[in-house]
Amino acid sequence: MGGLEKKKYERGSATNYITRNKARKKLQLSLADFRRLCILKGIYPHEPKHKKKVNKGSTAARTFYLLKDIKFLLHEPIVNKFREYKVFVRKLRKAYGKSEWNTVERLKDNKPGYKLDHIVKERYPTFIDAVRDLDDALSMCFLFATFPRTGKCHVQTIQLCRRLTVEFLNYVIASRSLRKVFLSIKGIYYQAEVMGQPVTWITPYAFSHNHPTDVDYRVMATFTEFYTTLLGFVNFRLYQSLNFHYPPKIEGQSLVEQKPEEGEAYALDSESYVEKLSALSASLARVVAPNPEDEAEVDEFPLEGESAEQQEARQKEQEALEKQKKLFEGLCFFLNREVPREPLAFVIRCFGGEVSWDKSVCIGATYDVTDPKITHQIVDRPGVEEQVIGRYYLQPQWVFDSVNAKMCLPVADYFLGVVLPPHLSPFVTEKEGDYIPPEKLKLLALQRGNEPGEESESEEEEEEGTASSAEEDNEEEESDKEEEGRLAKMEEQRTQSKNLPVKVTAGRVLKEDKQRLRQEEESEEKRLAIMMMKKREKYLYQKIMFGKKRKIREANKLAEKRKAHDAVAKSEKKKSKKARRE
Repeated sequence: MGGLEKKKYERGSATNYITRNKARKKLQLSLADFRRLCILKGIYPHEPKHKKKVNKGSTAARTFYLLKDIKFLLHEPIVNKFREYKVFVRKLRKAYGKSEWNTVERLKDNKPGYKLDHIVKERYPTFIDAVRDLDDALSMCFLFATFPRTGKCHVQTIQLCRRLTVEFLNYVIASRSLRKVFLSIKGIYYQAEVMGQPVTWITPYAFSHNHPTDVDYRVMATFTEFYTTLLGFVNFRLYQSLNFHYPPKIEGQSLVEQKPEEGEAYALDSESYVEKLSALSASLARVVAPNPEDEAEVDEFPLEGESAEQQEARQKEQEALEKQKKLFEGLCFFLNREVPREPLAFVIRCFGGEVSWDKSVCIGATYDVTDPKITHQIVDRPGVEEQVIGRYYLQPQWVFDSVNAKMCLPVADYFLGVVLPPHLSPFVTEKEGDYIPPEKLKLLALQRGNEPGEESESEEEEEEGTASSAEEDNEEEESDKEEEGRLAKMEEQRTQSKNLPVKVTAGRVLKEDKQRLRQEEESEEKRLAIMMMKKREKYLYQKIMFGKKRKIREANKLAEKRKAHDAVAKSEKKKSKKARRE
């Protein structure tokens, strides 16, 4: 009389997932093609909540995908292209085996190809979505652009990555959208503000390197295939937004490919043009010249629901940003051959500075080392034989630290042969209770307009003052207590001798007593509030308090560590001074 019997693993979460092998068979693809398709479409494996239930009682390790994702892949036109390519490879192998060279040429001419434009549009419905997801694309393209021309990757892919990254760097220079830069062990981290979105990427150092053997380059190449298409779209739209030609053109030049005449250099104009563009020293040509009337300042209206204070803060922030954009305006830099040319040229030009280098280093040098307009020469060696008067000779770190500080830092700390100050990360923002290194405190003092020496002296004076005032307070309290005790004894003796009732007179409550009473009341209120909490709330509160205490402990540890380090450094200094005197 009952209904149909409910079978196990035929409903619920068990039917929402599919194993990788079943998905592959459903799509009729090899494992390599299936992996490639998933990367291009942005489909990733999922870990089920109840793995045993989904795995039909088994505990074997299996990779699961959502069934709806695999059904979504069934209608992808690239799947047919993969199959066509498989047939093409089979036919080509057969033709090579039979030495049918005409067939080989014909097959190569009709090699099946595909485009990823529709996938980019599908994954990023709006342009801002694409900009938000640009971090990984830029990092991967910058990585591939530094690869050597070995058999691991196609040369065309490496060249395409280089071209696209150079185009993006030129856009960042033209729009002056760079905000932060940090030199780390992995590479150089940059952060730019593109269309109001923070975009962070990492560029490897230009060192020669061997390909590691434990990396699957096919997977990386598939990601790069998608990322190059995405970056091409984004670059086109970004250049359009600034009214620049795309592909980019250098101002005052036209891109014309010509064959070299007799006696001329062998390189084509197009090749030297690409080199000039990658030098990052030339300005880009606009489609239409900008109208100065259009660039005139427009009255800014307050945003909806914005208070006067918020509007003022926003305006101050905007003014600071405009000031930062013009950080190196009017300064002329010359880069010595031993310094990293590309990152320095990129950063200097992003903030309005002029930059050049020796002609033998790279194409695109705009002035020579003897030019009198040079204000700063970037050198990375202990000294320079011939120095020009009126020119600063600085180590490369000055440029990066000045950008992060949003001001031109004092040059004395960055002279040749000087031990450089620590290169602080601009991506770290200290919260209340965190340890702040003394170098950061000096920088904050500089930004407020104080000299670091004065700040440190004032800090020491404040510390000495607080210590002495604390000692004075303690001494005063002890003397007050002694005085009160002595007066109480005298009063007691007087009353006992006269047997008269003690008169109670209106006295004053000390300020310290008031503070103590208030603190006691607050602590009592807090204790009662904690007692009234629910069990879960009390647990969360204890967790928060534990985290705060741990943070304070860590900050104290770091402070002690720094104190010990400074003490060791001072003792070593004294020893070296004594040794010199002797």
